[in-house]
Amino acid sequence: MLSEVEKTRLRVSKSTEAKRKSQLGQFLTPARTAQYMARLFNPTTSGVCRLLDPGAGIGSLSSAFLERCISGDLTFDKVEITAFELDELLHQELENTFASYAERVPLAYEIIGGDFIEEAVNRIQFGNGNSFSHAILNPPYKKINSHSRHRLLLRQAGIETVNLYSAFVALVLALMVPGGQLVAIIPRSFCNGPYYRPFRNFLLGRAAIRHMHLFESRNKAFKDDDVLQENIIIMLERDGQQGDVKVTTSTDDSFADLATHVHPFDRIVFPADPERFIHVPTSLERNAIELSAAIRYSLEDIGIQVSTGPVVDFRLKDHLRGMPGPGTVPLLYPGHFKGQSTEWPKTDMKKPNAIHRNVETEKWLFPTGFYCVVRRFSSKEERRRIMASVVQPDAFSDTEMLGFENHLNVFHEGKHGLPEALVRGLVVFLNTTGVDENFRRFNGHTQVNATDLKLMKYPSREVLIALGEKAKGLSNDQQTIDELVQELQQV
Repeated sequence: MLSEVEKTRLRVSKSTEAKRKSQLGQFLTPARTAQYMARLFNPTTSGVCRLLDPGAGIGSLSSAFLERCISGDLTFDKVEITAFELDELLHQELENTFASYAERVPLAYEIIGGDFIEEAVNRIQFGNGNSFSHAILNPPYKKINSHSRHRLLLRQAGIETVNLYSAFVALVLALMVPGGQLVAIIPRSFCNGPYYRPFRNFLLGRAAIRHMHLFESRNKAFKDDDVLQENIIIMLERDGQQGDVKVTTSTDDSFADLATHVHPFDRIVFPADPERFIHVPTSLERNAIELSAAIRYSLEDIGIQVSTGPVVDFRLKDHLRGMPGPGTVPLLYPGHFKGQSTEWPKTDMKKPNAIHRNVETEKWLFPTGFYCVVRRFSSKEERRRIMASVVQPDAFSDTEMLGFENHLNVFHEGKHGLPEALVRGLVVFLNTTGVDENFRRFNGHTQVNATDLKLMKYPSREVLIALGEKAKGLSNDQQTIDELVQELQQV
């Protein structure tokens, strides 16, 4: 039966315009992924299963759940499905899906075409909440504007978040009975960053994480829809006692190379982390960064700050110059850095090379000096997520100030430069394979925020300086960089 649903999914997906998918944040779940998600539910002794499927699409996820019931893996006296689907064009397909199971499973179902957020908030506020024993969902992925109706509704339910997918998960959790099981496929972006901090607190305060599955290839979970997003499948238990977490990985939705590990929760959420970043370790082995006793200092401990580049070019458009000239200072973009060299100005770059120094721009500028910069964005093709470079003051002619554009993170000391050896040591450290691996455990997208860099652990200031001195004159190939930092384990 699920095979027929999959044929319908492919047909509907191909016939739906990309613009409409984007407007609705709609990406239908492939059958193999749906089956895997359904397998994550643990058998219970509940007589009646009350299953919630918000953003149900054509019913692929509910179908996979019902297939487990038919096989005898899950046994209930009755299954009651509440399915929400905003897209009316899918309602008949959804009805057909459920009707096809009605003779094979003791089944009752309700299809609701209204807005899930509005309905869920009403249920929470007016006493119809805490009613679902199971939930399976592939929620829409779309940003929620800060002053939108959805944002205001969510706040009424005590939920503060920035995307529809996290709003759906939070609302579903709020609607579940204690011990209720939730399985969702969602983007991994909630695992870190300041914007999702309230959502992480909400989730971790109301549920235990039982299982996380990571697709190692960023474009394979929804490959039919060309979705480039690092997705995670997460299984939560409402009001559960947190214990060890099972983490599985596979390259794609064939699950052919499925690997399974179990980790203590303090490897998933570090006890001392105020941001409560959610890490997804992909092996039992702790890498050099985790193991080294030398790598245990915060940026505050070593007297360094990191900030997002303050020059937002479109806001200061009138002050930008294509090439340096009288009254200008260098304006640095990611494109001005190649390896460890600073290339400025660049005639072949579409971005401006300079910014006029005046009363309106002065506050956004830094004194000339040595700085470490990290790109805020990387492309999917790049080998490393964190890419650090040295800002070399001798790359510029006589200038007192520098501008750092918003696509760079800047390491500094009170908005001033750092000692050269400290900068070079910091750059070497950040460019190691171990740091990159460690960073990817909590960062599932291509953006590197200043907050992420603040929460990392570093070697001491003295060790970084020594590392920088060693690095002078050595090649910058990956093997040399990794070998230098491996020596920190002996410190």
